[in-house]
Amino acid sequence: MDLIAQISPEQPVLIAGPTASGKSALALEVAMRQGGVVINADAIQVFANWRVLTARPPVEDEARAAHLLYGHIAGDAEYSVGHWLREVAPLLEGQRPIIVGGTGLYFTALTEGLANIPPTPPEVRALADRRLAEEGREALLAELDAASRNYIDQMNPMRVQRAWEVLQTTGKGIRAWQLDTPPPLLPLAKCFPVVFDVDKNWLNTRIAQRFDLMLEQGALEEAEANLPTWNPAHLSAKAIGAPELIAHLQGTLTLDQAREAATIATRQFAKRQRTWFRARMKAWAGYTP
Repeated sequence: MDLIAQISPEQPVLIAGPTASGKSALALEVAMRQGGVVINADAIQVFANWRVLTARPPVEDEARAAHLLYGHIAGDAEYSVGHWLREVAPLLEGQRPIIVGGTGLYFTALTEGLANIPPTPPEVRALADRRLAEEGREALLAELDAASRNYIDQMNPMRVQRAWEVLQTTGKGIRAWQLDTPPPLLPLAKCFPVVFDVDKNWLNTRIAQRFDLMLEQGALEEAEANLPTWNPAHLSAKAIGAPELIAHLQGTLTLDQAREAATIATRQFAKRQRTWFRARMKAWAGYTP
């Protein structure tokens, strides 16, 4: 059955899916057939310094339909779900939004609301950065309150660190903050929500093929451009494949080793995404490419 035929042209559309699943192509097709503007909901595609490696839509696609919130943030800047919500809010009042990405937390915050958590002081962030680097996420995870620890993605160092910072800053667990949230900007009932349901083996093949394609399209040259200002503490440095290609340029990995390590990291990331989507997006329409 044609999925797009089921969507009202007036309805906002949400498209979530793991990396390399083809969700950006579906978003473009919806925009081309029904109208609307494609809005990014991927935490790393917002950064200007990685285009190829984050698989941002190519300029040809951007010419066919408007694409917003892609590549507009400096690589050394901070960015969070709160930043994204503030940027996306006025866009919901304009042309029909087609919001697409792989960051489940963005969709949850958009459709369920986001707690007004105070910002993390620089000294707490610096301590968290140092402890994560020296002791690993397990040390921070062990210090969380039980409700927060059981709720967050425990395998994601960024989420663990964020929860630890909130507890240290406010004395209140992040889960308690999340349970006390304002109304959502875009309730799920007002949207057509789609989540990609993909076969693991199919996706793993796509991931391997896509990283090779990224290398052909200039990912290594992109890494060379980032090398002089490389800082692994920057959020933009979380782009999958970036640490591996930088390590190759620094002489600690061969290109084949970097390719293999990046492919493994991408598969692991996709697995975490699929786990999140299946646990948190049961009310969304499933889509198999």
